[in-house]
Amino acid sequence: MITSGARRAARARRRAILAVAAALAAGALAPAAAQAEPAPGLGPDFLWGVSSSGFQSEGAAPDSNWSRLAASGRMSDPYGDSVDFYHRYAQDIRLAADLGVKVYRISVEWARVQPEPDRWDEQGFAFYDRVIAAIHAAGMRPMITLDHWVYPGWADDRGGWSDPGMPDAWLANARRVVDRYADADPLWVTINEPTAYAGLAAAYGGLPATELPAMFDRLVTVHEAIYDYIHARTPDAMVTSNVAYLSGLESLSERPFEDRIANALDYIGIDYYYGDPPGPEIAAGRPWESALQPEGIYYALRHYARAFPGKPLYIVENGMPTENAEPRADGYTRADNLRDSIYWVQRAKADGMNIIGYNYWSLTDNYEWGSYTPRFGLYTVDVRTDPTLTRHPTDAVPAYRAIITADSVPAGYHPTRPPLPCSIVDPPTSCTEPVR
Repeated sequence: MITSGARRAARARRRAILAVAAALAAGALAPAAAQAEPAPGLGPDFLWGVSSSGFQSEGAAPDSNWSRLAASGRMSDPYGDSVDFYHRYAQDIRLAADLGVKVYRISVEWARVQPEPDRWDEQGFAFYDRVIAAIHAAGMRPMITLDHWVYPGWADDRGGWSDPGMPDAWLANARRVVDRYADADPLWVTINEPTAYAGLAAAYGGLPATELPAMFDRLVTVHEAIYDYIHARTPDAMVTSNVAYLSGLESLSERPFEDRIANALDYIGIDYYYGDPPGPEIAAGRPWESALQPEGIYYALRHYARAFPGKPLYIVENGMPTENAEPRADGYTRADNLRDSIYWVQRAKADGMNIIGYNYWSLTDNYEWGSYTPRFGLYTVDVRTDPTLTRHPTDAVPAYRAIITADSVPAGYHPTRPPLPCSIVDPPTSCTEPVR
């Protein structure tokens, strides 16, 4: 997958360069103008939030495809209890509320609430009852993900998404979750990053490449079915399946899935991180080496604003990785990257894009699918060496609190990284129509 992706990325770059050359020859690109003052704030109804996922943060993991992988010796780190959200959820929810956010994203882990095919675990549901009640008590709205890449061990034994019975089993669980939590008025995410999900199923889950189309078909089926079920229960519900925006390759990656479920999306959930297509550093588990391009969030939003006119846009995940808690080699701080990214979100909103929310990934560091080395948290946690699992605030904590309080980056703020004159994020338009 990496090899073919790299080839596609090279072709995309060549197409973008040719498009820019043609535009220059035609006089279509004007010299870059000085950056404007920050755009107006995002409005009192804008949904500031934080993101997390169940398996990555909860600990006390039940038997699942990912608990098995974590214990297999194939991963960089054993799982342990991650950052122990299972016992420390109240503390983490208080930390989020102290930021001033309005949305707290979690996932309800299928493996915890249905540990056996014919048995539902009331204690598992009671845990999520407490978490969602605490989110509401702190003045926030839950965003509930139904599938964040984890399913029960018994479903793994049946072949996971290669099993023709998987959609029925998945929907039985999802309907239970919806019935239990629809009255909590959550924002719903059905399937987290479906293309990345399939990639992991092939890389680690033993899914043959020949069965990837069938997995996509089944993901489409369950999304559309649970979308209808949610709306039968709550007609004004907000439902999405968030995409992992793949710079330079989005039209070949997540877009085909979104196009297939276009009539079953109430908003477009977008995860944006990197300015380049995934390279060997991602495959090797070194995301901190990937290039960051904060103005790329503008192009990602514009891409989906044009693809789905009229649909609200929500940044479900955005953040930056570091290697452990060390500074990045490029000198980019978490606070500067956050402010720069919000600057471009504000600019997108000012340019007419219907953006309704932004979640930072993630509130705390967690288990990044096999390793504790990549750190994404507003609060850093040293799982390997600190048995107290103390949450240490990064410089982005006061930065995010200030942004939320002001509903804006600081007055007079200019990004610390200027926009590229020709970006690969959304070729060719990110070169022929660069943001200035």
